[in-house]
Amino acid sequence: MAETYVSNEPLSAEELAVISEGFESAPASAAIRWAVDTFGDSLVLAASFEDIVLIDLATKVAPSVEVVFLDTEAHFPETLTFVEEVRARYDLNLTVTRPAPGADAHPCGSAQCCQFRKVEPLRQALAGKRAWLTSLKRSDGPTRADAPIASWDASFDLVKVNPLATWTDRDITSYLADHGLPPHPLVPLGYRSIGCAPTTRPVAAGEDPRAGRWSGLDKSECGLHV
Repeated sequence: MAETYVSNEPLSAEELAVISEGFESAPASAAIRWAVDTFGDSLVLAASFEDIVLIDLATKVAPSVEVVFLDTEAHFPETLTFVEEVRARYDLNLTVTRPAPGADAHPCGSAQCCQFRKVEPLRQALAGKRAWLTSLKRSDGPTRADAPIASWDASFDLVKVNPLATWTDRDITSYLADHGLPPHPLVPLGYRSIGCAPTTRPVAAGEDPRAGRWSGLDKSECGLHV
């Protein structure tokens, strides 16, 4: 990854707010370019691989950007197959995490499962980094409705960049079609938000896209974005 413009100066919350506001009407690639130029090899893209759009955009700017996939050991087989297809398509610089020690005591769907299978592994993957890219969108649901494009992430102690924050599901669908990109193989089967197999179901017409995540449980987020 090119580091020609990389800055080692820390950014204040106020500076990040101004930067974020400046990207509100800019293409997603502009936010990605800024992140690459600002953080260089200290930038990581965390992907669920439902978000191939972000991978496509980011690798056009920085082909060697590190991409992190959180293998919870509870994914659909289709997800794992798709990860390998996308890895090959882009020749990804891919890091695959594993659940943290003690995860076996917290199977998928239990209270602490995501802490051991997602949050702690990502924390390890981000250690020593200065920023991470995510595919979080405001249209994903009320808990994400105010997501900035760039901000300080106190949970992981680094800058968080959401280049797709202003995108809608229609924007995603249009980008996939316009660029000939394959959707996650479960999307045509009615899965609108794809997580672990034991806690993800298809959604019916008119349902919120994330209604299929943790259905019947008092949970709407895994902990990565709160």
